[in-house]
Amino acid sequence: MFLDSLLARNPGLAEAAADLHRRGEIPPDTYVMDLDAVAANAALLAAEAERLGLGLWFVVKQFGRNPELIEAVSRAIPAYAAIDADEARTLHAAGARAGNLGHLVQIPHRALPELLALRPETVTVYDLDNARAVSEHALRLGFVQDVLVRLEGAEGAVYPGQEGGVPLRGLDAFAEAAERLEGVRLAGVTAFPCVLCDPATGVPAPTPNFDIALKGRDVLAARGHSGLKLSAPSATSVATLPLLARLGATHGEPGHALTGTTPLHALDPTQPEKPAQPEKPAYVYVTEVAHTLADGRPALFGGGFYPRSHLKSALLPRTGARLAVRGAPAENIDYYRLLEAPDPDPGGSGSGSGFGSGSGVRAGDTALLAFRTQVFVTRSTVAVVAGLAAGAPRLTGLYDARGRAL
Repeated sequence: MFLDSLLARNPGLAEAAADLHRRGEIPPDTYVMDLDAVAANAALLAAEAERLGLGLWFVVKQFGRNPELIEAVSRAIPAYAAIDADEARTLHAAGARAGNLGHLVQIPHRALPELLALRPETVTVYDLDNARAVSEHALRLGFVQDVLVRLEGAEGAVYPGQEGGVPLRGLDAFAEAAERLEGVRLAGVTAFPCVLCDPATGVPAPTPNFDIALKGRDVLAARGHSGLKLSAPSATSVATLPLLARLGATHGEPGHALTGTTPLHALDPTQPEKPAQPEKPAYVYVTEVAHTLADGRPALFGGGFYPRSHLKSALLPRTGARLAVRGAPAENIDYYRLLEAPDPDPGGSGSGSGFGSGSGVRAGDTALLAFRTQVFVTRSTVAVVAGLAAGAPRLTGLYDARGRAL
């Protein structure tokens, strides 16, 4: 999905990643992250948000909750949205500030004392039970906690496994009950996803959930609540921040924009009529050929393939061959991932990528892939590389998919 963009806009990362693997400094099934590019992307997002008067809470699940990258991002965007309790702990340990907790995953009740003690700006609640629990524990800690009401999404506009929230038709009744809770203050609303990009053109547009959030904020305002926040997560990037501001959001939650891997960034960067994509591609997946099937199809070591990746092709730097990736059912365990068999003609000219030519494939060959991922749900290694911006890349650390140093 992102290989063309990576090779066009950050070829040094591809070269450095291939070199690290050839030298045995990183294993197969490793995401190599460009620390400089992530920091630069965060600075771009922060500057555009400031220009538009928007707040940002950054999200890190897509790059493995990595402490080096968290530190780099938080220099530009200090506050985070933690997807779950583990992520909040990792972000706090790396020095970032708690912005929004409980979205997309509610805070477990027994973890509330620990996480509320971080003094988050907001906590997202999906129902009255969670609002009551937040109120109870906040009072025990001696303060009133601001909460965002998660609105139930429109039918067909919510990802399976992410259902929940207060129905718009029931918001008045919810608010009436929540207003009696002494430990919380209704501070705004949120929903998910609020913005999506057209898969063919990459053009961003609001989902029906955005309209539900706007109407929900109006309901709370009519009840006398003021200064209400509206966080509109999904596809938050420099290109979509003006849309959020124009439609009335107060906050965005950039995740994939930090690594230049929103659907906008999959567009051909040579086509100027397409939407702007200033964030730079900042990661590449590195694995290697494990074996070759009798019919010539190479098998790559797996572990980091994500079912919603829109994966298309792999580059084998030794030969320069660019091979299509075979589809795989989402229910499969990704021990391996198959490529299409290469052209049997040994005189093939390769991909023109500058990595070599020819089509012979050998076990142990490096393979580079670039696709949409969520590293925290893989078993991959994360390698952080600094110095690419100055032309002097160096490996600064290896981590597991949950951000723990190896």
